[in-house]
Amino acid sequence: MRKLTTIESIPAPLSEANIDTDAILPARFLLLLDKVGFGKHLFSERRREKGFVLNTPPYNTAEILVAGGRFGIGSSREHAVWALSDFGFRCIIAPSFGDIFFANCTKNGILPICLPADKHQRVMDAAVKKETIKVDLKAQHISFGDSRMSFDVNPYHKKSLLLGLDEIGGILKNDVDDIGAFETKQRGAQPWLYLSKEQLSIFSKTKKRL
Repeated sequence: MRKLTTIESIPAPLSEANIDTDAILPARFLLLLDKVGFGKHLFSERRREKGFVLNTPPYNTAEILVAGGRFGIGSSREHAVWALSDFGFRCIIAPSFGDIFFANCTKNGILPICLPADKHQRVMDAAVKKETIKVDLKAQHISFGDSRMSFDVNPYHKKSLLLGLDEIGGILKNDVDDIGAFETKQRGAQPWLYLSKEQLSIFSKTKKRL
């Protein structure tokens, strides 16, 4: 997962509320197994519309998406976040999110920011005007023009994004000693869980003789 510190981009405005994960990534694409390549299917139905925002420069290369309320509701499919990430989005700003979608964002290197209505509208207006905005995760600030506003972020999610660590990476980085202590204890209590390939081959040979 890429580290995320600051992002500077003209954000793409998508003001509709209640956009669900099926609109973000239709179900027919869920059979794809690799995270890479989902970006071309992002908003597949909407991108058939000539004037859709993500078809229009400079929004088609945006790294920040300014969305309407309850963005990412519906199905819990993580693939929707994969598509947004693969398209190039690193931050999504909205008044509210679907709960599971919100959690999936931080697991996949995307910073979801909830803003109150007044602040959100100011960012949306900046996006419509094609103003570049800067998101500073470390300082927890959004700035554009003469405006500067703060945002909240869970400390664990902030650290994970700054270091570029997914959940497994975070565990391996922070809990190595605990994992080692557990394995040492388990090895003594349940040694059969740690048999080598050579030791396991004995059972295979015994089975053949029987």
